[in-house]
Amino acid sequence: MGNKVKDILKVKGNHVFSVESSRMVFEAMQQMCDRNIGGLLVVDDGQLLGIFTERDYARKLILKGKSSRETPIREIMTSNLITVTPETSIDECMKLMSNKRIRHLPVLEDQQLVGMVSIGDLVKKIIEDQQSTIEHLEQYIGGS
Repeated sequence: MGNKVKDILKVKGNHVFSVESSRMVFEAMQQMCDRNIGGLLVVDDGQLLGIFTERDYARKLILKGKSSRETPIREIMTSNLITVTPETSIDECMKLMSNKRIRHLPVLEDQQLVGMVSIGDLVKKIIEDQQSTIEHLEQYIGGS
């Protein structure tokens, strides 16, 4: 049982879905829909600039009456990113997500993007770890 971001990335992998800041919001939403995901990292020339999420779409585009086909991602993305490292604990990630009310954390190592974890990834890992603990306790109690 590992309790760090790197343990999630070992299973999930390091691939991240991203979009360039010049792309139109409509294209990003189509990509998110096709992949059944709630957010895309915004990356230009290998440089992480921000994140675009369903929340950005709803609050910064729809409620302001902008057009998704005519608005580039850079106009509505979240650029003040909260990031973690592979060594960040799962507990710390949960605290960050709860306190900041976010659902995605880009993972940086030496200022390089190496993955992303979502609230779903964290919950899945916590449940797996708890199930493993239960199984070990049952074996111990059962004497096997």
